[in-house]
Amino acid sequence: MKTWLMQLHNRYTTSFAFFEALWEAGVTHCFVNLGSDHPSIIEAIVKGQSEKKGQFPRIITCPNEMVALSMADGYARLTSKPQCVIVHVDVGTQGLGAAVHNASCGRAPVLIFAGLSPYTIDGEVRGSRTEYIHWIQDVPDQKQIVNQYCRYTGEIKTGRNVKQIVRRALQFATSSPCGPVYLYGAREPMEEEIEPYKLNDNEWNAVGPAALTVEVVRTIAEALVEAKEPLVITGYCGRNHDAVKELVRLVETVKGLRVLETGGSDMCFPADHRASLGLRYGVDESIKSADVILVVDCDVPWIPTQCRPSKEARIFHVDADPLKQQMPVFYIPAEGRWKADSGTVFKQLHEYISNDHALTKTVDTYEERWKALADAHAKRLSIIRDLAKPGSDGNYNVSYLTAAVRKAVPADTIFAIEAVTNTAFVADQIQASLPGSWINCGGGGLGWSGGGALGIKLATDTIGDKKFVCQIVGDGTFLFSVPGSVYWIAQRYKIPILTIVLNNKGWNAPRKSLLLVHPDGLGSKVSNEELNISFVPTPDYAGIAKAAAGGNLWAEHASTAEQLNELLPKAVEAVKSGISAVLDAHLDGPQGKYGGGKSALVG
Repeated sequence: MKTWLMQLHNRYTTSFAFFEALWEAGVTHCFVNLGSDHPSIIEAIVKGQSEKKGQFPRIITCPNEMVALSMADGYARLTSKPQCVIVHVDVGTQGLGAAVHNASCGRAPVLIFAGLSPYTIDGEVRGSRTEYIHWIQDVPDQKQIVNQYCRYTGEIKTGRNVKQIVRRALQFATSSPCGPVYLYGAREPMEEEIEPYKLNDNEWNAVGPAALTVEVVRTIAEALVEAKEPLVITGYCGRNHDAVKELVRLVETVKGLRVLETGGSDMCFPADHRASLGLRYGVDESIKSADVILVVDCDVPWIPTQCRPSKEARIFHVDADPLKQQMPVFYIPAEGRWKADSGTVFKQLHEYISNDHALTKTVDTYEERWKALADAHAKRLSIIRDLAKPGSDGNYNVSYLTAAVRKAVPADTIFAIEAVTNTAFVADQIQASLPGSWINCGGGGLGWSGGGALGIKLATDTIGDKKFVCQIVGDGTFLFSVPGSVYWIAQRYKIPILTIVLNNKGWNAPRKSLLLVHPDGLGSKVSNEELNISFVPTPDYAGIAKAAAGGNLWAEHASTAEQLNELLPKAVEAVKSGISAVLDAHLDGPQGKYGGGKSALVG
């Protein structure tokens, strides 16, 4: 018996080497949804947890694949460290759903592994087919399910180079533009017994950051300094927290330079800085009036049918992916475009200007512009404050709600935002000023923020910061996030988050899209019920979460400003005590909303 157990423990398989490769590359967590293709994976997990405690990835069971990938995504967004997701053959790969799109568009470095149905039938080798489903799940080309979203796909065909394949995949995942990678392997090669081996970690680094040439730096620097209304438009440069600091230095070097954030996937510039124009989705007056625009790490700087720069404006484009290689249609009228690291470029620019006598002499004359920015910024914040007032009927809007949340949570809270049509209002009130404190999906696959918030919280706890995490999510998007899995995981692994559900009785985004194309069409004259985008009467969002957590979750509904102010501190304290909290926030009154009293069923 002891000899047999010893033989089992001494088995060194492809699967075990796979986990070793992950750990050696710095992957600390695997978010798993296991199936019939994973016997060797499960054996390797048991062996690793027994023999390599503290040197083996932590396994997080995820009952839903989209939540699993969203957790890995959120973890990577905060730390820039790739994590692993393990799913089950073709169906588990399909179960990843919109999360693959989000990781790709959001440039989150994640490694996905899926098994393949066994390719032997008669027991030729260990791992041959043993179940009915192995025939049903045998598909011609499994990787094609996700190939167009991935930076790399590869098959593990033998254990003898499994670590090299893992490290190559991770090089793609972590090299700019970052994103998901997909590995797959059948049961037979994953069961293969091999000799233990180790790679030289120094030989498997990501591609290093790129810089601009001196000539290009000079051209852009001179254009920014000589401009009357220079503007930086950015969407995700804040993923690199150092880039935020370098952008601030550039703005304070070129007094009068303003920053407009668009897309909102990361906090790129502190909202409390006088040069901040806030977050807008490609529509803002500053775009029309600017005479020089530097677009940096931005997917949609403006929407031409709604807002476009002046024909005389000079436009420069610096990006991790300036050609947007996964977008069939993309172009902006830039006189130059360069693939470079944003933080490096901001530093190059402000150092060049500071060391050039003529340019320094020019920017020294811009004190009036600097004062004008402060005045304009103060006026803008005053308007934002005026929006955050309760109605005369005691109800509240999204601005009042978000301002109340901002006051109730700790100053260094990390916000996971998926507010859809309310995003700009939320951003105005949150006024994120710390790098990494605002993280948005970056893609269009609604439902990211549930798993994303868990991944962010898990990351901040793992690295020792233990920051408070608040998810602000639309009601329809809350349902997309698979709350049944999200709050089970939160309870199972003690990952407390605060969730604020923006309950406006359904999907408002389709109505907005309709009105942009058919402002006077038939749909403009009918109710949300007739448009089939209403959720009246609404579900019990907080109750769904509480049920998933087995009752161990703080859950409430706030219909009035008075109720909101009473409940928010209790929700925050619950999270601080280690229990997740979900507050169903009844925007603009309780009508049609669960928990809203006698009027709840009135549409």
